[in-house]
Amino acid sequence: MHGVAGTATETHRLVRPVAVLTGLAVAVVGGGWPYVVLGAACAAGLDRGLRRIEPAWRRRQRLRETADLPLAADLMAAALRAGAPLDHAVLAVADAVGGPLGVRLRRVARSMSLGAEPSEAWQQLSGVPGGERLAAAAVRSAASGAALAGALSRLAGDLRTNRALGVEAAARRAGVLIVLPLGLCFLPAFILAGLVPVIVAVLGDIL
Repeated sequence: MHGVAGTATETHRLVRPVAVLTGLAVAVVGGGWPYVVLGAACAAGLDRGLRRIEPAWRRRQRLRETADLPLAADLMAAALRAGAPLDHAVLAVADAVGGPLGVRLRRVARSMSLGAEPSEAWQQLSGVPGGERLAAAAVRSAASGAALAGALSRLAGDLRTNRALGVEAAARRAGVLIVLPLGLCFLPAFILAGLVPVIVAVLGDIL
């Protein structure tokens, strides 16, 4: 994980030099003040755009955390119902789930065992889709004494439902994206084969 993060950091550092060099190339090739302004705009836009692109390793990590979170919530609820203390339950779930979410949960358990405030301990889940909801439920439970197991079970169901809806929406978008290139390919052929001969014939009759 550290090696991947280090590689991502190095790649992130290369973004600005690449953007600056691209802007300089536009200014030099074009020549003149308008191209200098255009080169500066290209450099700024490229720098901002490249920094917004999610690295492949981060996307894989986010997808796995999203997939593992409902299971982690269910396992944590089961452990709490069995009578395990919260920090022990979180640690046991971390070992069972593994992966990047397991690493985060181990940090949560370690923070709680060291006496950190609940809001500080559960902050380790920030950045995980749905993790803020789990953290909020745990913080509310610590503050009010409400049963956390039931909240975690409901949260797991909500997360699975949201994920299913997201997959369905992605499938619909994929269908649109597949049809669009086909339409763009067939449209010129339709114009050339269907409309152009008609237009030529009409113009021939007129002229």
